[in-house]
Amino acid sequence: MSYSQLAQLELMNAAANVTSQDDLDALRMTLSLFFAERAQKAIDKMWDEGTLNQSKLDELRGQHLRTPYNKH
Repeated sequence: MSYSQLAQLELMNAAANVTSQDDLDALRMTLSLFFAERAQKAIDKMWDEGTLNQSKLDELRGQHLRTPYNKH
């Protein structure tokens, strides 16, 4: 089994035990914190490697990165 398939099984097992809104909220928070930590580690690595720096952050701050919507 692939790691993706194993993760799906783990999430399905966790979801099977969700019996209330509080449980669902706690599961969402746990997943959010997991992905936030992974994102922070990736950002820290880019900073340490020099891929990301204050100059690049300043450049990104001024960009408009939203997807344009077709008005038709």
